[in-house]
Amino acid sequence: MDLESAARDWRTDGFVLLPGFVPAEELAAAAGELGLLFPSAEGFHDGTDPRRERFIGDEFAGIDTFPFASTEISLLAVNYRILALARALLDDGDVRIYTAEAWAKYTGACDYDQDMHRDYLNHSLLVPSTAPGCLQVEMFVFLTDVPEELGPPHLLSRRHTADIPPVPNWFLRPGRQSTWRFVDDSGSPEMYEAEVSGAGPAGTVIAFEPGTFHRGTRLTAPRGARYSMHLGFRPSGLSWGQRAGWAARSFEPEWVEFVHRATPRQLQAFGFPPPGHAYWTPQTLAGVALRYPELDLTPWSAPAPHES
Repeated sequence: MDLESAARDWRTDGFVLLPGFVPAEELAAAAGELGLLFPSAEGFHDGTDPRRERFIGDEFAGIDTFPFASTEISLLAVNYRILALARALLDDGDVRIYTAEAWAKYTGACDYDQDMHRDYLNHSLLVPSTAPGCLQVEMFVFLTDVPEELGPPHLLSRRHTADIPPVPNWFLRPGRQSTWRFVDDSGSPEMYEAEVSGAGPAGTVIAFEPGTFHRGTRLTAPRGARYSMHLGFRPSGLSWGQRAGWAARSFEPEWVEFVHRATPRQLQAFGFPPPGHAYWTPQTLAGVALRYPELDLTPWSAPAPHES
């Protein structure tokens, strides 16, 4: 599917499924370093990996946040195809990545079956908007094959939800109860009957809005393991869409290694000023060279277009 078609489906349904969007050859280096973050399926299920206990009993315990122990996985978060997709869906040439997580799930570790919900409560200070320049996009990126028995996300088209107000945010499965005002426990079988599976091969990208209803599903494959990334992008001028502040981790060795290997476009997605920006002066270039000694500053050292 081309980016124009992807953007059209995303606007219509609130999500788009892109099987194998990242080709195997561009995924291989990141997939090859999964062991730096997570146990293998064998290591988890045989109990031979000492990290195993971390994943037991909590569906979110398998999340690692950027920058990752694997620089290849960090670079994949802003792969040029993923950045191009974010720019096309948001219709903006200057996007920012505001969250990046790698996630491992294992059959039997816990119950990954979620209620239908939206993500905006921890992705925005406000509520979702479809106004130009005011949208955000989340992406699931499969690092390995995720067939139905390995718990792919299920999503619900905006065609079924356009008239649902922003509160409540969760629609519980029939029989479950809650008194929280963000939860509807009246039973919503029609929502679950209309959901679409996001199952797909390694390299699949599922792009969706924080206002799109979706849910995680149960892993049933014997000795199964599922590895994916969860990314979030916004236009550079959208200040209310936030989840992580990159400066808080920018002194860590994993961040520095990422910066040394990233392109100017990838760094711009994290907030680096682009080449030609007024920030880049002899003083700041000298300082950045000290902070990131292996970063080639040539792209930022060229005079701005209006300079002689």
